[in-house]
Amino acid sequence: MPYYTIIFARPARKELEALDDVTIRRILSKIEALAEEPTPRGCRKLQGEENLWRIRVRDYRVIYAIYRKDKIVDIIAVRHRSKAYE
Repeated sequence: MPYYTIIFARPARKELEALDDVTIRRILSKIEALAEEPTPRGCRKLQGEENLWRIRVRDYRVIYAIYRKDKIVDIIAVRHRSKAYE
C-alpha cells in the first residue's frame, strides 16, 4: 500500500504545540496513521469543500486535505471541536 507524506500548515503546527503533552501524543498518533490510510473509519468529508476531511480525537478535530496524485496529507487545522469550523 502506498504511504502518504504528512505535512503541516504553520497554523496547524502552532495549534498543536499549544496543547498539553497527553493530548499532543493522542493527536499525533492519529495523524501518523493517516500516512497509511488517509480516510480511516470515522473520518468525514467536510460539506461544501472539495478536498477537506476531518478526524475526531476526543474533543479535538484534525482538518486535513488529501492530495492522492502527490501522495500528500496536508494538516490544515487542529482545533477544539467548539472552534473547529470557524
